[in-house]
Amino acid sequence: MNQQKNYALPIFMMFLLFGMISFVTNLAAPMGVVVKEQFQASNFLGMLGNFANFLAYAFMGIPGGKLLEKVGYKKTALLAIVLGFVGVGIQFFSGVAESFFVYLLGAFVAGFSMCLLNIVVNPMLNTLGGAGKKGNQLIQVGATFNSLMGTLVPLLVGMLVGEVTKDTAIKDVNPVMFIAMGIFATVGLVLYFVNIPEPHMKEGEEVKEKSKYSAWSFRHFVLGAIAIGIYVGVEVGVPGTLFFFLSDAAAGGVGAATAGTVVATYWLLMLVGRFVGASIGGKVSSKTMLIVASAVGAVLALMAIISPTSTTVSIPVFQSTASGLSFGLANVPINAMFLVLIGLCTSVMWGGIFNLAVEGLGRFTAAASGIFMTMVVGGGILPLIQNAVADGMGYMVSYWVPFLGLVYLLYYSLIGSKNVNTDIPVE
Repeated sequence: MNQQKNYALPIFMMFLLFGMISFVTNLAAPMGVVVKEQFQASNFLGMLGNFANFLAYAFMGIPGGKLLEKVGYKKTALLAIVLGFVGVGIQFFSGVAESFFVYLLGAFVAGFSMCLLNIVVNPMLNTLGGAGKKGNQLIQVGATFNSLMGTLVPLLVGMLVGEVTKDTAIKDVNPVMFIAMGIFATVGLVLYFVNIPEPHMKEGEEVKEKSKYSAWSFRHFVLGAIAIGIYVGVEVGVPGTLFFFLSDAAAGGVGAATAGTVVATYWLLMLVGRFVGASIGGKVSSKTMLIVASAVGAVLALMAIISPTSTTVSIPVFQSTASGLSFGLANVPINAMFLVLIGLCTSVMWGGIFNLAVEGLGRFTAAASGIFMTMVVGGGILPLIQNAVADGMGYMVSYWVPFLGLVYLLYYSLIGSKNVNTDIPVE
């Protein structure tokens, strides 16, 4: 109990940082709508900010893990906070300078911060909670806050932009960036003056004999690493392109504000899905959960593709009114309803893929985790491909990209996840 009281403040700060991972990452897609208008850009260019954000993972994934081992949680977290503040600040300055390149630079720098935060926040919460069930509980609370912040971002951007996107500029969403910078600054100051336990720093460890094998020696891990990249691409591409579609007057035509509420509901359903997944996780295997989630997700994506956009439906969405936050009805193309429901499916995929991919890896598991973080770059690649298709062939046609991704995830859960390299020593 004393440890919990002693670390109550840094634990709360970690919750805020957990939320900032989702806040800043999910800012990229709605910002794409703003960038498209200010710089008269295509969907492909509008998604470049998201690509720049995730590209940083390819550079920092494995080095970030080594940095954590060398300098510890506190210094790694402080570096991530500084990078996050600077990255968001550069994006703010891009609106002043009216420079698309500066905006991309800011998204790239912010991406380094998000990668480092992903590496440090989970183990830090586990340590601050004293490991075991308490540490896991803190991680689950942090993940919940992460989902809530992800829900809030498209809602806020939609409110600031309004129903009409014409003449929208980056300066219109400055309040969102000021919120992010304020949280980074506050958390950074608090952590700087707080002592954090550092149980996993490596100091003069004896060098072990190198093995001729590695995590890459396992077929199910290689296929799983590909799966995690595809999964993140699907998770980001589905709502990101949906925001573009709904706010496009020549396509969904419902305006940015309504688009923001619909996309926010996607992230809210991800939160619901995580609660459901956590509640049944002890009874349902990762394999079964991933099979069902990927199969249902593929069906929903297919329904969105083949359904006529002229057919509309009223769906309950998470929205903000003058009286506060509430649920209300929004009249949108039926395609949007199917795409929003995919959030329930993507919510449980990360854990399922990770568990299947590292099963039987033994001492190679730590290295596998670093590779997984690098493969998160798929969250930038797939949405970029999807929006290149959207520019050339239309929004709904572009959803063949996440559909094929979900089919691959179904293949992985059914066949690719089997460990066929059980002869490799892992002790």
